[in-house]
Amino acid sequence: MMNFASGMALGDASSLWSLIPKTPPPAVALKLESRGGVLGLPASPMTCSIEAEKPPNRTTELQPSVEQPDGNSVWRSNKDIAPFARPLSVSSKSAYPDDNKKVRISFKGLPGSHSEDAALTAYPNCESVPCNEFEDAFKAVELWIADKAVLPIENSSGGSIHRNYDLLLRHRLHIVGEVQITTNLCLLALPGVRAEQLKRVLSHPQALSLSENALNRLGVVRENVDDTAGAAQYVALNNLRDAGVVAGARAAELYGLNILAEGIQDDLGNVTRYLVLAREPIIPRTDRPYRTSIVFTLDEGPGVLFKVLALFALRDINLTKIESRPQRNCPLRVVDDSNMGSAKYFDYLFYIDFEASMAEPRAQLVLGHLQEHATFLRVLGCYPVDVAR
Repeated sequence: MMNFASGMALGDASSLWSLIPKTPPPAVALKLESRGGVLGLPASPMTCSIEAEKPPNRTTELQPSVEQPDGNSVWRSNKDIAPFARPLSVSSKSAYPDDNKKVRISFKGLPGSHSEDAALTAYPNCESVPCNEFEDAFKAVELWIADKAVLPIENSSGGSIHRNYDLLLRHRLHIVGEVQITTNLCLLALPGVRAEQLKRVLSHPQALSLSENALNRLGVVRENVDDTAGAAQYVALNNLRDAGVVAGARAAELYGLNILAEGIQDDLGNVTRYLVLAREPIIPRTDRPYRTSIVFTLDEGPGVLFKVLALFALRDINLTKIESRPQRNCPLRVVDDSNMGSAKYFDYLFYIDFEASMAEPRAQLVLGHLQEHATFLRVLGCYPVDVAR
């Protein structure tokens, strides 16, 4: 039987079991943008975007890109930069919030976004580190600008966020927790504007999709924006009285907008699951339900995936998520057959979440047997299970 110590050797050097403290890297350059201060709105915290080298300063503005085939516009923003003085202190390795510690949490979007709501749910007294892109949130933790990152991984209606699955493999962070948030989408507008006066509504594409029925009844044009909170800020700063926003209630409070309607999503039970990422893994325990996330690849052959899944069933381990993503470095596999000639197959990575702690012998046994079938195996994290709020 494989013991806990041997289980810690599973995967590569970046797996859950690399518990050796790392030396913090030197100071880095990052983009910072001061927002707000117009129309009487309070200035928002700065937004960071990590860069390998310091590029020239650029003017910040939200502007439409080329019009899409469906008639929608996509809005994007450019960022200014400023140097960051020095690395932050070492982050807590606990998965549980410590209200007495000011944890820095990076996320994609502006203050008032749903990702920041998830960060505040996990760490009520945290300091927000808004980032321009998902990858910037990963880099902020790797470069000690933030202690942890909170990023969406799946939505009960929209499905998986594939970009973040790819980034989990590309970066060396560990999953140390999860947050499940019930979606509450609101229709926002400037004070004094009524719903029937709106001609267009701005929001993130998924938020617009989740509230399709309500927007159809309004008969408005929909415009895609990178971030729900960014849409709220844009409408407020530009005093757009013909435009509404689909965003959270906190965005209305931050950017001085009125809530015209709450709960406009088509599915009132819609839930988004977020992952909490850190530089170091946590030590798995057995005092509460735990979830373990892994990624692996397999050789080509009949029934190989079935044999792997049977390993979990035989040990009564429940799988809560199975996701496949193409291997970007080698998306196709050529197999030679003397009778049929050569054939090309798509080569995939398999992501699996299962309900068991790595402190349990059955989980260690499963991964030990899985390693016999896998050409690559990495434990992304073992963390306490959360329930939707």
